[in-house]
Amino acid sequence: MRGFLIGFGILLLAAAIGIAIWFYTTTKPVVHIKGMIGSEKSLFLDNESVKAILKKKYGIVVDYVRAGSIEMVSEEAKTGTDFLWPSSQVALELFRIKQGEKVIRAENIFNSPIVIYSWDIVVNALIKTGIVKKELSSYYIVDMPGLLTMVRDGKKWSDIGLPQLYGKVTVTTTDPTKSNSGNMFAGLIANVLKGDVVVESDLEQVLPEVKTFFAKQGFMQTTSGVLFEQFLKTGVGQYPLIGGYESQVIEFSRMHKDFWPKVKGQIIPLYPVPTVWSEHPLIILNKKATVLIDALKDPDIQNIAWEEHGFRTGLMGVQNDPKTLLVDGIPASVTRIVPMPKASVMEKIIEALSDSK
Repeated sequence: MRGFLIGFGILLLAAAIGIAIWFYTTTKPVVHIKGMIGSEKSLFLDNESVKAILKKKYGIVVDYVRAGSIEMVSEEAKTGTDFLWPSSQVALELFRIKQGEKVIRAENIFNSPIVIYSWDIVVNALIKTGIVKKELSSYYIVDMPGLLTMVRDGKKWSDIGLPQLYGKVTVTTTDPTKSNSGNMFAGLIANVLKGDVVVESDLEQVLPEVKTFFAKQGFMQTTSGVLFEQFLKTGVGQYPLIGGYESQVIEFSRMHKDFWPKVKGQIIPLYPVPTVWSEHPLIILNKKATVLIDALKDPDIQNIAWEEHGFRTGLMGVQNDPKTLLVDGIPASVTRIVPMPKASVMEKIIEALSDSK
């Protein structure tokens, strides 16, 4: 009996050691990483599957606060901020210009083209004017100069067959001096007006019209997430056209599966020709946060990013297949792209728009 007890005790001890070894080798110590992000990425970081992969596989818990991309890179980086995650390469370059010594590592994680969101009745009217054209299942603004001319000249909605809409044709964006989507739209407008990528010597020519475009909007939201929410809540009367990210409607369709079928045919993303890529560079300010770059490139996380939140990845082996989405009209690839102006040029555009407020 004594031998049995000794043997049983040894067996329990071995089992306990085995469990301890398994636990030690499969459970990583958790590191809390704090940062600032563009609002369009908050639901992605709140995704329970993403949080589980980050914690169990990489030992990371991410805490964040939301901020406008231009705002976050323009301010002095606060103590305790381990990373910044704005929504454009321009934001990264602006940060390098002002606080480059703080950048430990930076790498682009996601991509999303800038689009203009609208409603079915508005899109149908713009098709008749020749501003918009449907190609396969996607809608493209094939005459961006024509749309900008409508805004500049104060064309009324009633002039293009929409008497039920009050006022003049406008494209509402976020504040370009604080938010990335508005900032990128400013760069896109400048490029369209020039007919090429704007350089510093072009600013005298294009800035007056860029300033007029934004002045016509009045109050502007400071984050793209809030603007998109208002677009959905208040409808076509308040926001016939808004600038945003392609990812936003894909994410909305997943977050509101019960409601989406009711509005699926009414909300339409329009792809400007050309458009610009909104890149999402992760800027590491604290060495302990460098692991977050590799973690976010995990194939499972990248698939979730596309299928549930609409972020294109661009990584080898990760497919951005529109067939996996609930939204119609999302092209497999976006090829008619113009580069953004250099960061130094965008900085001058931001300064001019700030001065005109």
